[in-house]
Amino acid sequence: MNSSLPLLPHGGYEHLRSYKVAEAIYDATVVFCDRFIEKRSRTHDQMVQAARSGVRNISEGSGAAATSRKSEIMLTNVARASLSDELLKDYKSFLVHRGLAIWHKDAPETMAMRERLKHDLAPDLPPTPDGTVCLTGLAGLVDFIAKAEPEHAANAMLCVINQAAYLLRRQVARQGRDFVAHGGFTEQLYSARVLARSKMSDKSDGSDRSDIPVCPLCGKSMLRRTAKKGAYAGTPFWGCSGYPECKGIRKESDRSDNSDSLSAGGTL
Repeated sequence: MNSSLPLLPHGGYEHLRSYKVAEAIYDATVVFCDRFIEKRSRTHDQMVQAARSGVRNISEGSGAAATSRKSEIMLTNVARASLSDELLKDYKSFLVHRGLAIWHKDAPETMAMRERLKHDLAPDLPPTPDGTVCLTGLAGLVDFIAKAEPEHAANAMLCVINQAAYLLRRQVARQGRDFVAHGGFTEQLYSARVLARSKMSDKSDGSDRSDIPVCPLCGKSMLRRTAKKGAYAGTPFWGCSGYPECKGIRKESDRSDNSDSLSAGGTL
């Protein structure tokens, strides 16, 4: 790969909170479906695949950002849709079909779960009575889903999916702002090409070449001229750019700063 290619910032998705939450959702969904949903049913497979799509599209979008902001935004939004528009509804259907309650977003149980899921390990947890299943934070989600009653487990998944969807909506919005402000790969590649062509043009300009001699009399850069009359008519030579104030000249083949001039103020 050409190291000079202006690849856009990409990678680092492992450190995104959205990715960590989506990864926990995927792992917990596999456990949930194995516990409560027939493995041979389409619902089992569809829920697991939706959870997988959520986490994998975040990582794919991060990689695609190197050459396409459009792909990054699109894949990040696919991750959001897989979780909030598909998987979330499957968990709600699970509760409805089994006559279990969907907790209101402002219910005390929901608020408590939402607060704990903001942390990998929630601080200041109260003592847990023996035999009680407790959600300790995002890092403890899989263990909680493996042991909790179906109503508690499904509602915990609703909470964490809503958090992931919120984070991904913000992520898509930020990616959109970055694109508007800085452009994408195509725009930056074009800018790099214009800059490279400009530098090439500068190098081809004789007025900026390093092999142009300097005047032996005053030190100014010289210009290539052609003798118009006399014995040397038609012969190219270097004349001082300060002419007529300075009449220093050099032979056309002479490009050394330290070489002798034809004559100090001589005429070709």
